Amino acid sequence: MASASTNDIEFCSVTKNYGAVTAVTDINLNVPKGAFLALLGPSGCGKTTCLRMIGGFEQPSEGKVLIDGREMNGVPAYRRPVNMVFQHYALFPHFNVEQNVAYGLKQMRPRIEAAEINRRVGEALEMVRLGGFAKRRIHEMSGGQQQRVALARAIVNRPSVLLLDEPLAALDKKLRSAMQIELQTLQRELGITFVLVTHDQEEALSMADVVCVMSAGQIRQLGTPQEVYDRPADLFVADFVGKTNRIHAQMEADGTTLRLADGSAVASSRRLAPGEAIAAVRPEAIHLSRDKVSSGVSFRGTVTHRIFLGSSAEYAVTVPGLGDFLITADRRGANESDLVEPGEEVFMGFDPAAIHVFPASNA
Repeated sequence: MASASTNDIEFCSVTKNYGAVTAVTDINLNVPKGAFLALLGPSGCGKTTCLRMIGGFEQPSEGKVLIDGREMNGVPAYRRPVNMVFQHYALFPHFNVEQNVAYGLKQMRPRIEAAEINRRVGEALEMVRLGGFAKRRIHEMSGGQQQRVALARAIVNRPSVLLLDEPLAALDKKLRSAMQIELQTLQRELGITFVLVTHDQEEALSMADVVCVMSAGQIRQLGTPQEVYDRPADLFVADFVGKTNRIHAQMEADGTTLRLADGSAVASSRRLAPGEAIAAVRPEAIHLSRDKVSSGVSFRGTVTHRIFLGSSAEYAVTVPGLGDFLITADRRGANESDLVEPGEEVFMGFDPAAIHVFPASNA
């Protein structure tokens, strides 16, 4: 009987132990059908363990994993409606492109007719824009082309879920950016659920429509890329997803006034219990000027370093009593003379609404 579940993947109180080591602790996660989910976090956070439990390469120690409403505990990988693209592609070097893509279809039982295999292989290669490469040997392909062969091999079986284990890690920056767009396009065309494991924040934010930030085997935040970046749930997320400046402060008795280390006061948009707090501000939310900033929060400091990035520039600015700040300044419409030089005194300011405030114990 067909499942009525609106989720392709569900984790119900899932824990995974490797002996005395707990890799994942009490994870609850629902992935809607057709979503592009990124599991994002540092090495050892549990994201790859979650991916492997979806794929059937690992079994949960506690809890249940469901795909399309059906429990998968104990179901081997080859019986799941899932395919996986590995980081190093795992292509057969002695097969040509066509043979690599057709391999999985030829293992299926009952057997598929040769004409149907050829049709589906051709269709998969067209989807990944390799229609004229069927007879090409693997060693004759570039890294990006090999990655697309691995994708074609994964989608030719028409899985409900496609798992991607850091598939772009081996590519150079320019090719990686191009493949990010191709993967997004392919996911929309296929309409199936993609689950991407990555430690690259930019990759997760640019490709996925749902981001799951993990740390120490637990989910720290689940949301859209914009929600995770603009409204981080805690200081770990604010630090890990993108860049942020930390300002040590004291929340006063009213629960809304932040008293900074230099004695200045800033109104907080988030109420917090009185005590030590951390104010987090994104580098691009800070305005840099040679003239005094007339509105918002303003400080005077000295530029210590500058990194030129073409369309923008990053500055390290030291503010007496507050420490060092990283500031990203957009250079669109500016000219070379607008660049501030190391050693210059500057004013920096930001809107109090740009501050994210967390308890110091959250650090």
